[in-house]
Amino acid sequence: MTSLAGYKRHILITGGAGFVASSLAERLASDTGNFVVLVDNLLTGSLAKVPILPNLRFIKCDVNEWQDISGVFYGYRFDYVFHYAAVVGVKRTLENPVLVLRDLDGIRNILTLCKNTGVKRVFYSSSSEVYGEPVELPQNEETTPLNSRLPYAIVKNVGEAFLKSFRQEFGLQYTIFRFFNTYGPKQSPDFVISRFIQRALKNEPITINGDGTQTRTFCYVDDNTEACVSAFYNDRYIDDVVNIGSDVEISIADLARLIISITGSKSEIQYGPALPEGDMTRRMPDTSKMRQLLSHPPVSLEDGIRRILSNTRYIL
Repeated sequence: MTSLAGYKRHILITGGAGFVASSLAERLASDTGNFVVLVDNLLTGSLAKVPILPNLRFIKCDVNEWQDISGVFYGYRFDYVFHYAAVVGVKRTLENPVLVLRDLDGIRNILTLCKNTGVKRVFYSSSSEVYGEPVELPQNEETTPLNSRLPYAIVKNVGEAFLKSFRQEFGLQYTIFRFFNTYGPKQSPDFVISRFIQRALKNEPITINGDGTQTRTFCYVDDNTEACVSAFYNDRYIDDVVNIGSDVEISIADLARLIISITGSKSEIQYGPALPEGDMTRRMPDTSKMRQLLSHPPVSLEDGIRRILSNTRYIL
């Protein structure tokens, strides 16, 4: 095993072969004082996304299986844990509700092992889905009710409750990140911006579920990771919740038109049946806390799309 004596911080990132987690890993491992371990069962993650750096190690591991993940904890003795492993994607989570509920085992395993091995703080990737249909906009961490009944959102909400309970009983510190739509060059092709870009570059029809009036906000991945790393290094929002996203709304139909315009595509927009559930009409976070973590204005959607297009190896 690699000697860890020369490193200030030992950091675990679960779901480390995923889009956001691998981007976070690259940023954390750029600090040579960190030794970063990524674990992932590769159900939806990809080894192609894992950075190759001397102070970073990847281990294929299922956090939902105690025998898998406990050995990693006792082998490395982590100071900090970013728990990002989860079944993700609206279609995938709707079609596999039991698989989604199994992530509760992973949350319990991670927090138990953190408590038993002296981890100082856990960073948890929750989701905007916990808010359900908006009852107020922007959606604020303290005042907006968490009212979604979908299995994915319930698991994230229960995960938040686990963290707060472990803090109360065992003193384990936490920070909860509620992620809104994040996009970037390494995102899987089954998410909306990646899917629309692929279609546009091939001049194929872009299909929208429903009438396209549903709105979303889109956060470029570099803003997501900078905010999370800033909270980590500066000890901000300990035992607190932070929305991580953009507060600039756009309809899905306008998103398709923007991508067609930027790519110069001949794609036509087609409208299909609305999803039976899970496609909220609006979603927009209060980003007041997040903005205190960023050193610059957030990346605009148009600029972010252009950045993706400059990384064509991830698109086709």
